[in-house]
Amino acid sequence: MKLQRLLSLTRQAIDAYEMIEEGDQIAVGISGGKDSLTLLYALHSLKQFYPKSFSLTGITVDLGFGNLDLEPVKSLCEQFLIPYTVISTDIGKILFDSRQESNPCSLCAKMRKGALNQKAKELGCNKVAYAHHKDDVIETILLSLLYEGRFHSFAPKTYLDKMDLFVIRPMIYVSEADVIGFQNKYHLPVCKNPCPVDGHTKREYVKKLTKQLEKENHGAKTRIFHAIQSSGINGWKEE
Repeated sequence: MKLQRLLSLTRQAIDAYEMIEEGDQIAVGISGGKDSLTLLYALHSLKQFYPKSFSLTGITVDLGFGNLDLEPVKSLCEQFLIPYTVISTDIGKILFDSRQESNPCSLCAKMRKGALNQKAKELGCNKVAYAHHKDDVIETILLSLLYEGRFHSFAPKTYLDKMDLFVIRPMIYVSEADVIGFQNKYHLPVCKNPCPVDGHTKREYVKKLTKQLEKENHGAKTRIFHAIQSSGINGWKEE
């Protein structure tokens, strides 16, 4: 995927859900993976011509595994003239050593988001951008159906009243295949995920299930995404 295509899809989502307003200070959550680096690229490029002025700062929550090389991310932020902050935490030790969680993903996500949002507030940001893409939306719906018995997914834009922060997800129209194509074309400095359960989670199972559904029923992912848009789930609207 070329940058022009990424910017087109990102701007469609931003405009459709009014994600960016004049003067916004946006914290970009950067894990070091392909999704967050693609989002950083998109927002940095969009900033050059978007009619509403906004600023960016990058934030990484280091889980404390001790094997996360963030120098390539730091260099990219310096290239883009984007301030970059790394939050050191003991989340990894808490989950795997202290609590010995067998299914740590949900609690890990909650703790990571809490640390990220808190730092965003400290840095004067009013919005936090997460790098969830279209496949994440679809997989979240299936996870909710299979394991919770409800039809639910995160919204493109959410207001956190306790934090007085907006969470925006500008890549909801971008497929994971497009992200992979963008990563390969622009040689993004992706950092290896240090989590010991990476690739062995319920989400990974649902990711494989979704690929199988698409393989056997061409267009299945597009239809599921449309069902989400037209479902009346809070924060979504049919287009």
